[in-house]
Amino acid sequence: MSLEQKVMEGMKEAMKAKDEARLRGLRAIKAEIIKAKTEPGAGGEVSADVELKLLQKMVKQRKDALEIYQQQSRQDLVQKEQDEIDVIEKFLPAQLSTEELKAELQQIIAETGASSAADMGKVMGAATKKLAGRADGKAISAAVKELLAK
Repeated sequence: MSLEQKVMEGMKEAMKAKDEARLRGLRAIKAEIIKAKTEPGAGGEVSADVELKLLQKMVKQRKDALEIYQQQSRQDLVQKEQDEIDVIEKFLPAQLSTEELKAELQQIIAETGASSAADMGKVMGAATKKLAGRADGKAISAAVKELLAK
């Protein structure tokens, strides 16, 4: 079952349950899928890879907005963004814990032969490909800096 089909099923269930927060998040996902399908060169299809990137982008956008709303003490908007993040994250693969992330990165560092902060680009390239969807870019970057500084 594709992401779009899962979202449509979820929307039906949310409508029946009158769950507005879940429905709002699912509609946002559907809108992004439709937008991706209509982009030039997409051919009306969206690969699983593109779907994953779409979901990650949506979560990142909402987390950035959430941060701004928290700084402005807008609890009503904070709750809306958090609800949407929760819905979108259900479609993403399980995120790595800090310990799991560091273990994966140590393996990547060993494979690339990186030894100092100057090799960070090499490690980040390999890490973002290998850990796509399972870890946030900021978390990967912070962990790589920490590991290479040792």
